[in-house]
Amino acid sequence: MVFPAFNEEENIARVVQKAVTVLEKVTSIYEIIIIDDGSDDRTPQIIDDLALQSTIRVFHHPQNIGYGAALRTGFTNARHEFIFFIDSDDQFDISEISTFLPYIHEYEIVTGFRLVRQDPFLRNLNARGWNIVNRLLFGTRVKDINCAFKCIHRSVFDRFTLTSDGAMINAELYAQARKHKLTIKEVGVSHFPRQAGKQTGANLRVILKAFRELIALRKKLT
Repeated sequence: MVFPAFNEEENIARVVQKAVTVLEKVTSIYEIIIIDDGSDDRTPQIIDDLALQSTIRVFHHPQNIGYGAALRTGFTNARHEFIFFIDSDDQFDISEISTFLPYIHEYEIVTGFRLVRQDPFLRNLNARGWNIVNRLLFGTRVKDINCAFKCIHRSVFDRFTLTSDGAMINAELYAQARKHKLTIKEVGVSHFPRQAGKQTGANLRVILKAFRELIALRKKLT
């Protein structure tokens, strides 16, 4: 299980402990990978303490590179057959991984879609527009591109290499999946309002970076 984290000192320990509790119920073989993407709060120290547990591994980016870069570090270092990733903001119910299990051997990507998205209006509006843009440019037809609740077969990354450093990472995954004719299963998941920490996905710098990477990917795939 991969957790990208940027300034999540108020959430990361609680979320990881929930993950440990859930994973111990569903499998005897697992690892948790936490990637600190240049946090300037107590996140690095907290995850180093968590790494004292044998099933937890941590990686530190010396500076903030981006959400996609954090995920790519996790994907590259994952050692097991299935890579499940989830954000560190405690907006998902990790126990709902059980709803994915019937599908993980049949589909190469099992992805969540938020049944009722609990985000501010502007963030929801941006997400709808982003989904439309990706459908027009890449033919991506999943319901919720940026839902951070996914399970991916390790073998997928033998087919192509993701390059996005920013929020474009999910859109790139689906564009490549469509190009390589990968099988995808969508499963509805619960979503909850953020209770602690600060969202960065609607930051103008993050949005502009995503569009730059979007244009680069469009050129790459055409």
